[in-house]
Amino acid sequence: MPSIKAEQQKSGRPKILVLAAVLIVAALIGGALYFRLRPATPLTEKDTIVLADFDNTTGDAVFDGALKQALAVQLGQSPFLNILSDRKIGETLRLMGRRPSDRITQEVARELCVRTGSKAIILGSISNLGGQYVIGVDGVSCNTGDTLAKEQEEAATKQDVLKALGQAAARMRAKLGESLASIQKFDVPVEATTASLEALKAFSMGITTFRTKGNAEAIPFYKRALELDPNFAAAYASIGVAYANLGQASLAAENIKKAYDLREQVSEREKYRISSMYHGFVTGELEQASQVYELWAKTYPQDLVPPTNLGDIYAQLGQYEKAVTETQYGLRLEPTMVGYGNLAGDYLALNRLDDVNKTIEQALGKFEGDTLHWGIYQLAFLKGNAAEMERQLAWAAGKPGSEDILLSFQSDTEAYYGRLVKARDFSRRAVDAAVRNDSRETAALWQVNAALREAEVGNTAAAKQDVAVAVTLSPGRDVKMFATLTLARVGETARAKAIVEELQKSYPSQTVLKVYWLPTIKAAIELNANNPTQALVFLEAAAPYELGKPPQFQLGTLYPVYIRGLAQLMARNGSAAATEFQRIIDHRGIVLNFPLGALAHLQLGRAYVMSGDTAKARTAYQDFFALWKDADPDIPILKEAKADYAKLQ
Repeated sequence: MPSIKAEQQKSGRPKILVLAAVLIVAALIGGALYFRLRPATPLTEKDTIVLADFDNTTGDAVFDGALKQALAVQLGQSPFLNILSDRKIGETLRLMGRRPSDRITQEVARELCVRTGSKAIILGSISNLGGQYVIGVDGVSCNTGDTLAKEQEEAATKQDVLKALGQAAARMRAKLGESLASIQKFDVPVEATTASLEALKAFSMGITTFRTKGNAEAIPFYKRALELDPNFAAAYASIGVAYANLGQASLAAENIKKAYDLREQVSEREKYRISSMYHGFVTGELEQASQVYELWAKTYPQDLVPPTNLGDIYAQLGQYEKAVTETQYGLRLEPTMVGYGNLAGDYLALNRLDDVNKTIEQALGKFEGDTLHWGIYQLAFLKGNAAEMERQLAWAAGKPGSEDILLSFQSDTEAYYGRLVKARDFSRRAVDAAVRNDSRETAALWQVNAALREAEVGNTAAAKQDVAVAVTLSPGRDVKMFATLTLARVGETARAKAIVEELQKSYPSQTVLKVYWLPTIKAAIELNANNPTQALVFLEAAAPYELGKPPQFQLGTLYPVYIRGLAQLMARNGSAAATEFQRIIDHRGIVLNFPLGALAHLQLGRAYVMSGDTAKARTAYQDFFALWKDADPDIPILKEAKADYAKLQ
């Protein structure tokens, strides 16, 4: 379940990934406030601090948000200081009866500090005295009110403010207990991130909007930041994550690559973030991404992003027990909506439905967000709870980035039960919703998903038409990949082979493409040539990963298993074919409502006929007909199934 998958808010679709952006920004206090200056104990590396909003008395609104973000950048690069995340702040503010968007004043910061068991608050201020800007940064114990550290800098001009703030923050780190060696190692100047206060303010608004409203609404702010500073690496990374979470893989890769090219300008923590996304989204090298996460975790052991996103990688590769372990560790560091959503998805894949239910209930007590609603929908499908699925559709209505996903979910559900007319309508609505949200690549994914369904049930003309519409909407990598699989399944061998060659040349290192999808497509092409032996050879590469959840969908399709079963049928190996189709049936928590889950019952019946077990064949056919009891009567594969079954009577 989506963390692009921990940030993220994974993936097509998309696995949503944890946004490892700089999390909170700090506030300064006015000089009139009085604190006791008796000696105070500095922090330890296990203590957490709360950043308050800046006290800006200059009258210049550009400092609002921008300076807090700048202070977060400077303090956030320290492995010693642990800043209370926006997620935890938002959750605690709700418990306090406040909105997540409320200002973090000194009083609010102190209450947040006490409620979360943090050690200190960091207060920032900026004033204009005699034409000079005076920047102050104070660290205050939230329990005693004692001043732990106090710094002040002056800036002659507005352009010098970021540099002055960075110098004050660096000295503050030392006074709070960080070693000189650590400060020297992790000390990228604030102004290296961006020298533009206006860009930093827009970026800060993007981060806040992402947290409170979601991906689609945050993108205009990130775009504005990049207009103001075209070399703003963190803004490229953040807009890339937003696009990834919305299923726009090409735009995500384009922006993350720009961030990667500019990575030498950013802090060590941000460098880890950008590098991991580059390997995960751009090159698709999951092993390299995993190595970055492991180094990140060693340097910043309190960061939840590395274990959360490592868990997502394990899920992509079908290693769900490892995924559970990493995701649980991330949740122990800090409970997040993405972490709970990913854990629920891992439990689904393991058919641990009680654990899925408990995980979602725990999350709903703390968070509200789209990934949880996806999980609720998927669990409702497995339980046959149509009313709950309808409630989730109603929840998503009109919500950019959520409405199209739930509509596409429902299209698959309708197709799972053979109701293709309804499935087409929901796919059309999903495509329209994505286009309205300016997510053409996502819309194309929903269209090509519909094409795959048509291909598998024998509607060749409809499948070809849907492919044409999809590639016209957006000829992105993932759209081409699924279009190629569709073409292979409807016998368009020459076109499929040509696109396979193009994909191999363009994406030689993309792990999931290389070990999951391309072997499956090549095997499907071989079936068109009546060559099941070579198809089975190609599928050997996918075998270790075929139970995975490749991020182009919200669930596992088990396509390699299905194609292997068809190859065994073609090779007249009924028993071996039955084993493959039974694997799909046994892994409902992976395949979920993807239509191959229903078609596996039909193919299992055919496998039993071939192996001479008529009784089991009848049962398998009857199971299929029970699922398709309300199916549209004119579907080719249904007509074939009825004719086959009549011969068993």
